[in-house]
Amino acid sequence: MNPLHEQNLLTNRREFFGRSACGLGTVALASLLARDGLGADERPGRFGGLPDAPHFAPRAKHLIYLFQNGAPTHVDLYDYKPRLKQMHGQPVPEEYFGSKRFSTMTGNPKGKLMLSEVEPFRQHGQSGAWVSNFLPHIASVADDLCFVKSLHTEAVNHAPAITFFMTGAQIPGRPTLGAWLSYGLGCETDQLPSFAVMTSVSKGTSCGQIFYDFYWGAGFLPSKFQGVKLRGSSEPVLYLNNPDGMSREMRRGLLDDIARLNELKLQEFGDPEIATRIAQYEMAYKMQASVPELTDFSNETAATLEMYGPDAKQPGTFAYNCLMARRLIERGVRCVQVMHAGWDQHNSVTTELYNQCRDTDQPSAALVRDLKQRGLLDDTLVIWGGEFGRTPFIQGDINNRPRWGRDHHPYAFTSWLAGGGVKPGISYGESDDLGMNAVKDPVHVHDFQATLLHQMGINHEKLTFKFQGRYFRLTDVHGRVVHEILG
Repeated sequence: MNPLHEQNLLTNRREFFGRSACGLGTVALASLLARDGLGADERPGRFGGLPDAPHFAPRAKHLIYLFQNGAPTHVDLYDYKPRLKQMHGQPVPEEYFGSKRFSTMTGNPKGKLMLSEVEPFRQHGQSGAWVSNFLPHIASVADDLCFVKSLHTEAVNHAPAITFFMTGAQIPGRPTLGAWLSYGLGCETDQLPSFAVMTSVSKGTSCGQIFYDFYWGAGFLPSKFQGVKLRGSSEPVLYLNNPDGMSREMRRGLLDDIARLNELKLQEFGDPEIATRIAQYEMAYKMQASVPELTDFSNETAATLEMYGPDAKQPGTFAYNCLMARRLIERGVRCVQVMHAGWDQHNSVTTELYNQCRDTDQPSAALVRDLKQRGLLDDTLVIWGGEFGRTPFIQGDINNRPRWGRDHHPYAFTSWLAGGGVKPGISYGESDDLGMNAVKDPVHVHDFQATLLHQMGINHEKLTFKFQGRYFRLTDVHGRVVHEILG
């Protein structure tokens, strides 16, 4: 037999697909060549992204998502329902829940008792927005906010519901919102990642949620698009400093040599993940210089620090992360995901809900106010919200007030948006008179996602990626842009 033919017969499946994927490797190298001016995006101040994106002029260039893990209770914070107080202690009317599915902790809600709001509501600003006394600072910026009170989702448990909001699917494995934005739009800087993530949890809480890495993962996109998590400590990125005895010049030479070896493998196998490895080594080197400056708050005024609250200078707190979010988008980061856990109040709406609001209220309002006074709110879209709401009926014994709680509720809940071309000082959509179901202008999770992408200049039907023979997108095969809330 001809030796060449014999070699072809002996080629295994892995090697065949590895060698046949060289075209992918070439595409993945584009961002690396861009740093040397080769194959660079012609648009100034942009690194990476698809050549046809944005699809139209964006209203927002940056996105900050203040995600509240655990599901804030809409009927205690934003969705004022006078009838709820009138029906306090009475069974929930059966026509309000019918055959709807609830978590196993509730099961069948028949016979559950309605629970009034814990703190009183008041109207605020010229818009007259109803906000609970739990959130006086957010109430003070109500005229800058757009409240969406008719959100609804399909998941009844935390991890699937958060994954649904982040990826458009309840099962992990798809790209998250930040990864899609990084893939489509690239970044305005090559000194920091295009997608950054920070997490926090209130001290002493008993209802914190686990932060899974797939909440900021790239799914089937090349892993270079996944979120870079900045740790809540004095060393936000591990191994940022060079070891003793290694100079920055020596590090540069070492990385160049490693890159040459990786490029040989890339040419041989065409695996995009090899290109990702090269790019991430390069990003790590640049972050050695950019991160220390990023985390140095010495140039922040005393008034700014005071505005964010007493925890603003303490790494790992929500206040610190909100201030960091502003500093990140100032430096060109495309998407910042700030996740705060502890809202899962199954038996603590009269205790730990106060802690959650205390830790998140002032920094959330400060971020909106800070961005506005710096002229950054116009092109920065800020979102505040969780994965679902909480039941208007009680979980627990109504005669034991210190242990009052509310279960998961996917059928109506509230989030708010600010900046980025969204109409300020409005409330959109309504739940029914008990806060059970979205009854006017309902907004599904996919609608919400389509609207966020639209403000970033993305047609949600066009931002796709082919995987396993199918073109995927963040909104799956659904979603409509909620134009009514857009300026």
